[in-house]
Amino acid sequence: MDRIPFGIRQLDTIIDGGAPPGSVVLLSGQAGAGSREFMYTSAILNGLANADRELHDLYYGDVAAGASVTDEIHYVSFTADSDQLYREMNRTMDTEVVESGFEAVEFVDMAESYFHTSSVPRDWYAEETGHIRDMAGRHDREDLFAALGHYLNEHAEGNLIVLDSLSDLINALGDDRDWSDVVYLVKGLQKAAHSWNGLILVHVNHETVTPEQHGQLVDAANGTMTFEWEQGGSERARTLVFKKFRGVLSRIEDENIIRFETEIGDAGFDISDVRKIR
Repeated sequence: MDRIPFGIRQLDTIIDGGAPPGSVVLLSGQAGAGSREFMYTSAILNGLANADRELHDLYYGDVAAGASVTDEIHYVSFTADSDQLYREMNRTMDTEVVESGFEAVEFVDMAESYFHTSSVPRDWYAEETGHIRDMAGRHDREDLFAALGHYLNEHAEGNLIVLDSLSDLINALGDDRDWSDVVYLVKGLQKAAHSWNGLILVHVNHETVTPEQHGQLVDAANGTMTFEWEQGGSERARTLVFKKFRGVLSRIEDENIIRFETEIGDAGFDISDVRKIR
């Protein structure tokens, strides 16, 4: 397989089918600008390709020649359970898309590892995450970074992984960890992803990092997309810009594309217009 689809129809069409296998892609977004909808759409539309091909053809169309949907899609959340994510996705996409695609996505709730050192009452988060205790026979209070590493080692090879969200990991830094651990994590993911040969999407809320920290994350990932609000007259538009992406950015540059205007429709996140250099 030469490409793994993002599940964003117009975008995949422009970039020859999707991302190169082995990529770690940073999705960096301003609040409400579309980065979270991109994550949801990528997981659900790729799941739909495995669960209901007819419905996938209706909402997405044919996968490009040389591109292949991964056999498994894993959505890793540190704070939200599958029911919460379902409700959020259902507000973003048509119900029949979410219902069918959701069944083909493995949702992993790591709240137990995330919250166990906090003052949050245990019964607020532990009830639905008991499976973390049994993950590879390890204890539920395992360090969050280690728990994430164990899960990815077992499930990332050849698959689509969505990490929601790096901002949560940043907020969870305690006395025994600092910012450099976050950067090392992304750099480590990049190295491991090369051998896993799948696709890893890592979300970060732009407002949770400094410009210097954001630059370090951009440098650590294979590719970075930024989701921004742009003011045009009396209206605001959601836009997507590729900051870097080895194996993809050259295609966009060949087309003289400088910015994508985006929209949220029945099939979730999509491209509404392409701004080119005139």
